[in-house]
Amino acid sequence: MQIAVLTAYCISVIIHDMERTFTAELHEWKTQKDRRPLLVKGVRQSGKTYLLKEFGRQAYADMAYFNFEGNEPLQQCFARDLDPGRIIVELGVHQRRAIRPETTLLVFDEIQFCGRALTSLKYFCENAPQYHIACAGSLLGVALAKPLSFPVGKVDLRVLRPMSFYEFLLANGETELLAFLTGLARESPVPELFAGRLTDLLTDYHIVGGMPEAVAKWLETRDVTEVEAVQRRILDSYELDFAKHAPVSDIPKLNLIWKSIPSQLAREKGKFVFGHAKPGARAKDLEDALEWLISAGLVHKVVKIERPFVPLSAYADQSYFKLYAPDVGLLRRMAGLPADAVKAGGETYREFKGALAENFALTELLNARFDQPYYWRSANTAEVDFVVQHNGRIVPIEVKAGRNRARSLAEYRKKYSPEISIKSSLENISGKEVKHVPLYMLWRLQEYLRD
Repeated sequence: MQIAVLTAYCISVIIHDMERTFTAELHEWKTQKDRRPLLVKGVRQSGKTYLLKEFGRQAYADMAYFNFEGNEPLQQCFARDLDPGRIIVELGVHQRRAIRPETTLLVFDEIQFCGRALTSLKYFCENAPQYHIACAGSLLGVALAKPLSFPVGKVDLRVLRPMSFYEFLLANGETELLAFLTGLARESPVPELFAGRLTDLLTDYHIVGGMPEAVAKWLETRDVTEVEAVQRRILDSYELDFAKHAPVSDIPKLNLIWKSIPSQLAREKGKFVFGHAKPGARAKDLEDALEWLISAGLVHKVVKIERPFVPLSAYADQSYFKLYAPDVGLLRRMAGLPADAVKAGGETYREFKGALAENFALTELLNARFDQPYYWRSANTAEVDFVVQHNGRIVPIEVKAGRNRARSLAEYRKKYSPEISIKSSLENISGKEVKHVPLYMLWRLQEYLRD
């Protein structure tokens, strides 16, 4: 869906004073002729439950909400058989009101706690498509759930991520600015008056991040201390999930990897080294814990490619990779980087400034629906931060926190002669073969690559 359509729609849909572009996807799902049950996955506290409940209240005549976590009577409703007709009747009795086709939205929350409910989605898809069912589950929970058979091909799977910078601007009331930027010709630079404002808002985003609760607290108080208290609670809840879901033997390893992410990203090469998480450790000692964190959505793994050819996955070196946090604000909080240092800029946190910019760029690429990014590194230390496959083209993207020269991108271009390259920094929009796209405009990158 085009950004312009999302803008027009999201301005009219306000959720907790914060507008989510994902709501447009929910409305699109509702009107599909071949609609299937919807399963929304995402890292914990990304706003899945609230978004689905508000969507039900706004877009349907009725909404019936069911939470499977710790709800044994509800789980028993799916124990006898998986007949949609019987299940609907019993759920209606549980709610003390009828559940009607087409006009009632059924919200199944924490569905990973009931494998049979997850399996039942297949039968709703095949035998009772007139019922609108939207489910929420954590990435980890759904990955660990053991249904009789996962309803492959029978559900519409979508991922809700933390709020993007575009959504952060909407939450800050910058609708007129976004409308202007959306209509700005792709070759036109951002007026300097707006560029300075966007840079300031980008700094705020690096501090606050995109977790909905943290953004809501920022909008309410403009108090970094209170925002950091929210971020700390979120990080603590993730670590509690280690104890709740992971094998006991893996918990120490999970903590070692998790807590080493900021320092490893800040290193010159940024490559994740198992021995830096635990002295003397090798891949075989920690890789099972790493896969657990990836499945949970708590880390993003970006693998190095040897050569930038199609398909990129065929040239990936899985032993050489970087790990990023799911949200730039959480990364800053994990690192203990003071908000004042981010505001001041300068050289006070030079190494980590690049890590923040990279982490931000990655989450923006993911929110913009780019395929899995990789990165490229030459033998003589030149490194391009991200390489993506887009409409059959390979596009290198170099990220700079300030206005530095892109020496690595120049070496990449000399070696591989790409049709188009992207440099993203605080420089304004310019160029063609090397397109300069400001960090605060990465949400339009799909458009900049269109031709």
